[in-house]
Amino acid sequence: MAGRETFERLKERAAGFAAETAASFRAGTPPFAPFEWILAGRYLRARRRGGGVSVVAFFSVLGIALGVATLIIVLSVMNGFRAELLSKIVGINGHLFATPIDRSFTDWQDLSDRLSKVAGVKAAVPLVEGQAFASSQYGGSGVLVRGVRAQDLDTLGSVTTSVRGGTLDGFDDGTGVLIGKRLADSLGLQAGDTITLSTPKGASTPFGTAPRTKSYTVKAVFEVGMTEFDQTFVFMPLTEAQTFFNREGDVSLLEIYVDDPDHVGEMREPLEMAAERPLLLTDWRQRNRTFFGALEVERNVMFLILSLIVVVATLNIVSGLILLVRDKSSDIAILRTMGATPGTIMRVFLINGALIGVVGTLSGLALGVVITLNIKPIQRFLFPGAWDPTVRFLAEIPAEMNPREIVAVVITTLLLSLAATLYPSWRAARLDPVQALRYG
Repeated sequence: MAGRETFERLKERAAGFAAETAASFRAGTPPFAPFEWILAGRYLRARRRGGGVSVVAFFSVLGIALGVATLIIVLSVMNGFRAELLSKIVGINGHLFATPIDRSFTDWQDLSDRLSKVAGVKAAVPLVEGQAFASSQYGGSGVLVRGVRAQDLDTLGSVTTSVRGGTLDGFDDGTGVLIGKRLADSLGLQAGDTITLSTPKGASTPFGTAPRTKSYTVKAVFEVGMTEFDQTFVFMPLTEAQTFFNREGDVSLLEIYVDDPDHVGEMREPLEMAAERPLLLTDWRQRNRTFFGALEVERNVMFLILSLIVVVATLNIVSGLILLVRDKSSDIAILRTMGATPGTIMRVFLINGALIGVVGTLSGLALGVVITLNIKPIQRFLFPGAWDPTVRFLAEIPAEMNPREIVAVVITTLLLSLAATLYPSWRAARLDPVQALRYG
């Protein structure tokens, strides 16, 4: 008896809801009325007959979320790699490189002072550069020796702030050198040990240029985090490097550091005027054009390929909504006979697809941001000791989120999701209620 009373109450409530719905249709409901949102939400829930629809919707949300998260993570890692490599390369090298054209740099002291006074220039560092062979009792390796003054070492901030052993005190006395950590490890050296350097550019004799070999104390070991630099560079006092490479009173080049490396081209004319002699000026972009060009191409290709993941995921919305239209064809026909307009039906399914797109996009945004912010702990967990910096240049995975790129990814995904709902919604709006009731 109680069950029959409950059934009657439910029947009365259903009849009342139907009457109110029909009345609202006759009165003309505004676009995106609460009724349309309620109906769209009910269609997305799992029912006994339409459980497959909810499964498709779930996988559509999952696909969009994974696609958005993947795009954000990959773009952030690519940005991080570029920024990290740029900071390492520009941090240990200058922004502009001045080399002589007409005669050697015997006037390097005066020239360095004049260029340092140019507006926008932080320092003009004289260097003696030359290749040598470094050896110890445990092995040998080719190196790039750079002669620099102790007062200019502070300009190489990435070196002086990354000393892992020893000290730079008394660097200019000519008895010691500064070497990279990977070079020290490969030669079995540490601060206080002796390293032997050999160069073919030694003293001139009647029989030609004799090789020069000399031993130095390792005063300090640095680690900037880029394998190529930590394995190759050896810093030596400028006066000692001039003697070692047989360049008394001369330097190889002047490295110029400016305030804004991104606008280094604007500094060429003032520097040429201040030099008062012919100079060949090259900047960091010219020296690394191929490397950073390859990075940019790789980044664009990765963005294009990974965008296909989002496109495929949004296509799942199409299949899910088409399945939903078929499953709800009888309901659509009943709504039409009660007075629902084609626009109302179309908006219901537009809301369905939009909900899937918004939920998937926001979930992917949250997932991508969380993983990007914790990329280094994740790397240590997934690749304990397996991340080879000799292959990947850097010791850790860098990540740098660009807000404009993230906004572009989110907006593009939402637009694709909305576009994917148009055809199924249009198809639902054109459904013939008579045919749907007869065959549905």
